[in-house]
Amino acid sequence: MSHTAHIRSHRKPRRSASTLAMRAGVAGGVLSTLAVAGAAGSANAAEPVTQTLELPTLTADLAAQVAQSADATQQAAANYELQAERDAAAANAAKQAKSDLADAKHKAAVAKKKAQEAARKAAAERAARSAERPTLTTTASTGVSTSTSTSTSTSAATGSAAAVISFVKAQVGKAYVSGATGPSAYDCSGLVQTAFKQVGISLPRVSQDQSTAGTQVSLSNLQPGDILYWGGAGSAYHVAVYVGDGMFVGAQNPSSGVQEKPLSYDPPTGAVRVL
Repeated sequence: MSHTAHIRSHRKPRRSASTLAMRAGVAGGVLSTLAVAGAAGSANAAEPVTQTLELPTLTADLAAQVAQSADATQQAAANYELQAERDAAAANAAKQAKSDLADAKHKAAVAKKKAQEAARKAAAERAARSAERPTLTTTASTGVSTSTSTSTSTSAATGSAAAVISFVKAQVGKAYVSGATGPSAYDCSGLVQTAFKQVGISLPRVSQDQSTAGTQVSLSNLQPGDILYWGGAGSAYHVAVYVGDGMFVGAQNPSSGVQEKPLSYDPPTGAVRVL
């Protein structure tokens, strides 16, 4: 018998087998476990050993919080983008408004300049007509008044001239309406055109053309039925019909309508004869 047979061995028992198992839970709340089982062979007994380790898991609540955070971040980015677009639109609108204001001021300045020029031109034409008014002088010894510049015919109108004069006098008191040619309202050239149409004479529609429609005659040699005009021949801005005895009938303006007035009321620039 060996002298060492009664001495118990101090060597560690050999493991006969080992098993490692892991289960990892996913979002759903499953507890992750790690199980290690080992069996060791020994003379007395061998029992399995199990060890459980808890691992962190992604719960449903945490996932929802992450999703909400992502949505909030996306919404904030969209809000910033919208605000940036609004700021850009406001800046563009302000720039356009500034440009429109400058354009309006320029147009107003141009319109004012044109109005001033038209007023100066009208004043010059009125001054020119005033210069042609008859100048009356009185002789101390005889007390006789004489006209030094303009005389008018006082002969009675006959034929077509009488028909024209009768027509225009019948329109006195009617309204002035721009563009109207009767029968209840007229403008200046509309009255003249309609009057001469009564005797079969076709005249142009506007005063500029009517002032050159016939033969130019001197204001000192007027006859009833002559067409009077104010302004230049070919650029007249008003016309009327001379009815004799130093009087004319014309559609004056919207406030006075068709009236019969003396030549001294507003002396004409020139006259044409079509009869």
